Amino acid sequence: MAQREHFPSDIATILLGAGAFVNIRSGTAYETVSLEEFLERPHLDSKSVLSSVKIPLWELEKGRNSGVDRKLLFETYRAAPRAHGNALAYVNAAFLAELSSCGSSGGAVLNKCLLAFGAYGKKHAIRAREVEKLLTGRVLTARVLYEAINLVKATVVPEEGTGSEAYRSSVAVGFLFEFLSPLCTLSSKDAEENYEEGGHVKCPRMLSSSRQVFQLHIDYRPVGEPIVTSGAALQASGEAVYADDIPSPENCLHGSFVYSTKPLARVRGIQVNPKSQSNWISGLINYKDIPKGGKNVGSMTIFGSEPLFADDFTQCAGDRLAFLVAGTQKEADVASRLAIVNYDLENLEAPILTVEDAVARSSFFQVPPFLYPKEVGDFSKGMAEADHQIFSAEVKIDSQYYFYMESQTALAVPDEDNCMVVYSSSQCPEYVHATIAQCIGVPEHNVRVITRRVGGGFGGKAIKSMPVATACALAAHVLRQPVRIYVNRKTDMIMAGGRHPMKITYSVGFKSTGKITALKLDILVDAGIYTDISPVIPSNFMAVLRKYDWGALSFDIKVCKTNTVSRSAMRGPGEVQGSYVAEAIIENIASTLSVNADCVRKINLHTHDSLMLFHPDSSGEVPEYTLSLIWEKLAQSSEYSQRREMVSEFNKCNVWKKRGLSCVPIVHELIVRPAPGRVSILRDGSIVVEVGGIELGQGLWTKVKQMTAFALGLIKCDALEVDLLEKVRIIQADTLSLIQGGFTAGSTTSESSCEAVRLCCEILVERLRPLKEKLKTEMGSVQWEMLIQQAHMQVVNLSTSSYSGPDFSSNRYLTYGAAVSEVEVNLLTGGTTILRSDILYDCGRSLNPAVDLGQIEGAYVQGIGYFMLEEYTRNSDGLVTSDGTWTYKIPTVDTIPKQFNVEILSSGNHKNRVLSSKACGEPPLLLASSVHCATRAAVRAAREQLQSWGYHDEYGPTFNLEVPAVMPTVKEQCGLDNVETYMKWKMSTHRVEQ
Repeated sequence: MAQREHFPSDIATILLGAGAFVNIRSGTAYETVSLEEFLERPHLDSKSVLSSVKIPLWELEKGRNSGVDRKLLFETYRAAPRAHGNALAYVNAAFLAELSSCGSSGGAVLNKCLLAFGAYGKKHAIRAREVEKLLTGRVLTARVLYEAINLVKATVVPEEGTGSEAYRSSVAVGFLFEFLSPLCTLSSKDAEENYEEGGHVKCPRMLSSSRQVFQLHIDYRPVGEPIVTSGAALQASGEAVYADDIPSPENCLHGSFVYSTKPLARVRGIQVNPKSQSNWISGLINYKDIPKGGKNVGSMTIFGSEPLFADDFTQCAGDRLAFLVAGTQKEADVASRLAIVNYDLENLEAPILTVEDAVARSSFFQVPPFLYPKEVGDFSKGMAEADHQIFSAEVKIDSQYYFYMESQTALAVPDEDNCMVVYSSSQCPEYVHATIAQCIGVPEHNVRVITRRVGGGFGGKAIKSMPVATACALAAHVLRQPVRIYVNRKTDMIMAGGRHPMKITYSVGFKSTGKITALKLDILVDAGIYTDISPVIPSNFMAVLRKYDWGALSFDIKVCKTNTVSRSAMRGPGEVQGSYVAEAIIENIASTLSVNADCVRKINLHTHDSLMLFHPDSSGEVPEYTLSLIWEKLAQSSEYSQRREMVSEFNKCNVWKKRGLSCVPIVHELIVRPAPGRVSILRDGSIVVEVGGIELGQGLWTKVKQMTAFALGLIKCDALEVDLLEKVRIIQADTLSLIQGGFTAGSTTSESSCEAVRLCCEILVERLRPLKEKLKTEMGSVQWEMLIQQAHMQVVNLSTSSYSGPDFSSNRYLTYGAAVSEVEVNLLTGGTTILRSDILYDCGRSLNPAVDLGQIEGAYVQGIGYFMLEEYTRNSDGLVTSDGTWTYKIPTVDTIPKQFNVEILSSGNHKNRVLSSKACGEPPLLLASSVHCATRAAVRAAREQLQSWGYHDEYGPTFNLEVPAVMPTVKEQCGLDNVETYMKWKMSTHRVEQ
């Protein structure tokens, strides 16, 4: 693959560095050539095969002086988004060297060396022959090493268009420096690590450690107990049934989307490529196939609808053009990929692809007045009170993909009397139901949508699931056959939209103490081509940004309409961006004042009085404001002060690794939505529960089961609550069985569903109580099963439904948390290691601390992906290019914190909450910005070191560390030429052998 496909192989580079040979067999002839020569050759023909690889045995040559100490060294290097996981390297290298000591100078002589570099943007790995020639036979001095790394920089030059070209060359320099510097007289005293018998590179440990702390409450047993997630055994064994696991009905067809690759164009036609067999294809469904009475609608929200298919014009790259139906999913995917779309670009305006373009052409979506946030205080007055001012600073934030384990999927089955049954992996079956009915032009009672469970959603299975199910339903309606789809990952990544990118320009005033007096923001939100849920983003953004007391707060927010795929809700929509921008402002202030950013954070935390000013609808009572307590408690449990001193000492003692420490708070507003529920008690005493909320993996079913057992247990039969818990089963959502299910979103659906079930159980208990008292009087003891049997015989209604709707005055509340993270940055590669994260989060009185701990940890790790790893890139037409696992990297075992400690704060009673609980699905994700801020602190230490080496121009204390802070970004801020700068400084200030 390295030769034929130009695959950036790690193995090929390692073999090249070891001087390997390959044996080639062509018929009866054999040939042995060096791997270097083989990689340069044309591809082998069909009659030739590479039969073996030979690694030569390197033996130390005996010199004339038998007393000369010789050593053979071989080391490999790799810089990749994941140190050990599945990720292509930016650069890899393998170095072999034979050394001997130089008696006169005490240095090392390089008798021979092989230096191989690969994966940096050439067709294959190479030997750096000129560098080898330069080094061979010479004493390793500062001057020699300096010449060598400059020659490497000129040799390892990626092809144009590779991406991060300067970074790759810089890392190659760093690898050679790391290999040779311990042997060089330059580093004889200063080397951080010296070669030992087994080599000098230490293998980082993969295992991480953790601590989880929570307080048990027994008042509402089994609510509050850390019971195992409902269905965990089924999921672990693979027996849990998801939408795509449902067996295909007879004559079932499979669909795949044909999407646009142009941002704005006329669509003249779609042709099936002759390479795809025409007998595969059963139909090509587009907007012209929508039946009379139906509408071209693919999704609906309160803000408007999005078409299912583009008409004669495509509005963005990734726009749905047609739905190709074939006999199998593979055939449908292949045929849709090979489909030829004829575009016409003549006489069309240029597409709007950036928020700047949108502003220039006044392309905006309107935000309803009731959703537009309110300003606080007088900005001009606040700026006048400031000792320092920063004007027109910019922050840019990019997008993020959902990366659920289960992709978008649906199955539509035509039923009798023009009805349709649809199995959908959706967070909002009610809206899928309504969309399908409108699209195919039938009454809503002709459509049934069933969702048992969803394999991860994060918001991406809300609005974006609607067109997937609707396309299947339309195709099934037109063809009168069952149709299903499992959207392949590439197509999903191109069509998903993801998190909203933003551009923020701000001006801020503050005192010399760091106390902020005024903040003004101009915010441009890239919504894409359709509204989706974008009008709520301004409100969400500002709600979370208000976690600090800004003094006065002024803003202008524009939701921009661009010719890109519409963005949608993603875990913490708008809130993640708002929280990060708040931290970026704090960091800028700290840099300006040359103080620790955490000190600036602390001085700007809310008092309850300022909290009421910034959050008038959700601030709650004084005892409910727990952030100050959390801040102090976390500082103690995380040993913040001691570790801050240790980090400072580490940075003084280490040249090529720097550490940073950061503590970040959150104040997150949550909205409780109405939710339906139904509880039915069957004849044998078993219990069936329906709720509108969907099990996404967040533990909703588990909490509902606990609530049902608790609330029905109030009848006080002679049975343990745990026995009652085993009798409860939660069944799938069915839009004709339980209506008004709404959205499973915003973190609060579990508590809303629990409240709906509690109300149902309250009614059932009241119905059963008279009978229970009568039986107790007669028999003295009443078992649950006996009570239910008697209730059935006496015609007691044992099924009831409810619709929990919180009062407007209490449907909002705040939750609080903080995280301390410590990060280590490798200045040679830009690689980051999260050494430790400590989280303290206020869950109120947790409904299930085990589930909530999982939610906190999972959200935090997903946030690490957003802030540190996940690049959701697009080309110049707005078409997603990070369209698979090769190019889009989510966190894995080697990127999570090495020590991960989470504590749930039990904050007492909250009278307006469900059994005093608080939600935790989304807010902890925001705390992952502590990792980004800690990285920034480490980078700041690196820049201070650069300045101490005489590099004063570009590397001041104020800088912008982009999101995500991937390796090239971090390395650039630490100095792409930091090795060269270090060596020049060393040679000019120290008397070393040159």
